[in-house]
Amino acid sequence: MRLSDTTPKVKVLWNQLEREMTGEQRLLKALEASLLVREFAKSRIRSTHPDWSERQVTREVLRLQFLPKKLPAGFR
Repeated sequence: MRLSDTTPKVKVLWNQLEREMTGEQRLLKALEASLLVREFAKSRIRSTHPDWSERQVTREVLRLQFLPKKLPAGFR
């Protein structure tokens, strides 16, 4: 059983809005959501590694997204 925090009425309204969006608008919404998730990840990493530079935080976000293991120590 799939859980949802969206009421059926809101779900119908959201589906209607999505159908009315152009492909470009839907793509933009997906990009915005992706960027938001990336910012959440950066925030979590900063809270666990407050001494890390922005470059280190960004590198860790990319590692978490694309690589199954930690980067080699010499990788920059």
